[in-house]
Amino acid sequence: ICGVATYFFMVPSNLAIASVSGVAILIGKFVPLSKAMLILILNLVLLVISWFFVGREFTIKSIYPSVGLPVVMMILGHYTPNYHGVMNDQFLDMICYLFLCDLGIALMVVRNASSGGLDVLYKMANKYLNIDFGVATSIVGLFISAPAIFIYDPKTGVLSILGTYVTGIIIDHYVFGMTTKLKVCILSKKNDEICEYIINELHSGVTRYEASGGFTGDKFDEINVIVNRNEYAKLMKHLREVDPDAFATVTNIHDVMYRPKRIAKQHSAK
Repeated sequence: ICGVATYFFMVPSNLAIASVSGVAILIGKFVPLSKAMLILILNLVLLVISWFFVGREFTIKSIYPSVGLPVVMMILGHYTPNYHGVMNDQFLDMICYLFLCDLGIALMVVRNASSGGLDVLYKMANKYLNIDFGVATSIVGLFISAPAIFIYDPKTGVLSILGTYVTGIIIDHYVFGMTTKLKVCILSKKNDEICEYIINELHSGVTRYEASGGFTGDKFDEINVIVNRNEYAKLMKHLREVDPDAFATVTNIHDVMYRPKRIAKQHSAK
């Protein structure tokens, strides 16, 4: 999807939106290589950087999209060698590119995949500087988009900056939103079964507090657990099966400093 969006909408309008493709569009003004070849070269360099500074797992996930996007562009270029755009309008090209490309990014995030390319730099900024993905996208993207004002023309530069800003918002929404933790507080008569499920099936830590009803004064335990969205869906499904009368509240948690996974797995091993 991103390859199609880049070839049909981004490249014809010279939109240097925050991406390796944007960098290739700028470099392509001075280097006699196709945009697809430049993207492939830049992506390979970033993969090497990712291997040493981000991690093997992320790098392996990034190989397919990093190589796949320029390959798709090469294939499209082979069958449509004289393609110069459909819209003939930079603003419409930007809208179409953002719609298709961000759709592709959203699908990859949902599947816990990587889009490769500048994701390496965003990941490094998030890992070493604790900068959100969307903010990192905007910062890096500004350094990519701004030169388009001088290399091409002011309109191209402004649209590139605008596209970068919108991309940053969308990426921050999907990446940050999908990785947001959830704190679930549960009041149930089946506390032991629920705790056992959380520890042994979700492999997550769990805390129990002693509480009392304000009206009845009855004593009971409150279960607190922090989970991701996938674990939350499993937990709620199990909760409905074990105790349909259970009471649960859910709160978004944007930052967590803990190691429940490791503790839970050690507990299970015992």
